[in-house]
Amino acid sequence: MKKHRIVTFGELLLRFSKPDHLRLTQGDMFTSKYGGSEANVAVSLAMLGDDVQYVTRLPETPVGRAGAMMLEQLGVDCRHVVYGGRRIGTYYFEPSAGMRAAKVIYDRDGSAYSELSPGMIPWREILKDASVLHVSGITAAISQNAADATFEALDIADELGLTVSFDINYRKNLWKYGADPRETLSRMLSRCDMMFGDAIEFEWLCQRPQPPFTATSSDFKMQMDEYREWFDDLHRQFPRCRNWLMGMRNMVSSTHHTLTALLWTDGTLLEAPIIDIPDVVDPMGVGDAFMAGLLHASAKFPDDKQLQLNYSLAASALKNTVPGDFNLSNDEEIMAVVNHARDIHTLYKITI
Repeated sequence: MKKHRIVTFGELLLRFSKPDHLRLTQGDMFTSKYGGSEANVAVSLAMLGDDVQYVTRLPETPVGRAGAMMLEQLGVDCRHVVYGGRRIGTYYFEPSAGMRAAKVIYDRDGSAYSELSPGMIPWREILKDASVLHVSGITAAISQNAADATFEALDIADELGLTVSFDINYRKNLWKYGADPRETLSRMLSRCDMMFGDAIEFEWLCQRPQPPFTATSSDFKMQMDEYREWFDDLHRQFPRCRNWLMGMRNMVSSTHHTLTALLWTDGTLLEAPIIDIPDVVDPMGVGDAFMAGLLHASAKFPDDKQLQLNYSLAASALKNTVPGDFNLSNDEEIMAVVNHARDIHTLYKITI
């Protein structure tokens, strides 16, 4: 019997921001943090005590080595990180403030990961005793080589009978090498068993308008019939995927958000409570915390789909209170939020 070991695959990034909500054009100092969607998932799972391995390609430089060392210090197995190439991918993040929207600028061209190609990673060795492979749409957006390496991993995961977890992570500005993002992401989606996306990504995938999520209180009513049509249509197109998780956020202000989620699972559509987050610290990595929460809860509570959904939402909500890309919340903290929601069945505030 295979261990419950999860493998995540993607690009580790170095994130740069200006301190104290300065704009990128202001000041003379940057702060830096490591992140990246699939690394964020790996760290979240490690914080929850899961056996998780992260696979990527990093440059053989102090900056590349430091990234892997930092992940290992947080409990992530990085033994199969491949080293080579010239540079680490980066992005620049300007947080929102007042009515000013957040800004993300990618600088990933020519990164070590973008030059990854099939055959560089010993997937059969890595996946032989794993149970889950997690990838995202970003892995196929960076370059044709990275896309080919991702499909190589998916082929071997299928051959070995793994569950495939997929975050659609559609980033329009990354698709620059000529591939059709809808065709490529649809091919990835056809190979997955569980999928996460936010409402905007589901809108892009479904090609129909999103029912508005404008919750400021627990009185908000979700348009469940419309969402059920979305999920039913998607499942007909992609019948292998039996668990579809969608996160929804309403930005009341730059630091005040409401958050909820829906889970379509084997024909049943479940609704989570609405969480009110009055003091958002850092919204980056919230979707990755959703996916990690579902992966962990699916193994921990295999017979309780509603609890899996509520756990995912609580993990994601707590990420908003943690600076940086990584969700450093533990199981006890997440369950405290889950149980609070269960007790009052209404909109509630994060008070940790």
